Amino acid sequence: MTAVTWENPPATRRQQILRATRTVAMVGASPNPARASNFVATYLLSSSDYEVWFVNPNATEILGRPVYKSLADTPGTPDLVDVFRRQQDLPSVLDEVLALPELPRTFWLQFGLRDEEVARRAQAAGLEVVMDRCLKVEHARFHGGLHLAGFDTGVISSRRRAR
Repeated sequence: MTAVTWENPPATRRQQILRATRTVAMVGASPNPARASNFVATYLLSSSDYEVWFVNPNATEILGRPVYKSLADTPGTPDLVDVFRRQQDLPSVLDEVLALPELPRTFWLQFGLRDEEVARRAQAAGLEVVMDRCLKVEHARFHGGLHLAGFDTGVISSRRRAR
């Protein structure tokens, strides 16, 4: 087993990333409600102010919204690219991100996805990288849905956060 030499940004920086984010492209989003990406998408659409773009070459609609075949087909450059793909696909997803005319600020890899070489390449290109973290969990953690330790605070609100 290789030693871990790369670390995620600290919690305060992840919170800053999420607060500065306005658009999220979910690469590998699935129309299947049993998939984690669908659950995260449902949460983001109902509990955040983010504009969410779904990227999946095999789907046409997810949660009543259009799906883009590639990142290049999205309506613009997202602030954050949230990746729900297999581990072996991460280098090619990063290649797709780096081929965009303008780079997003953040390259985010969901739970279970970690590739230090991909992270180093992304950082060298100027991207901020978060690996092996769930965007939904982190958003809820910083916006009243979860306590910093990960426990439910009991706060229930239909209000969106102020811009």
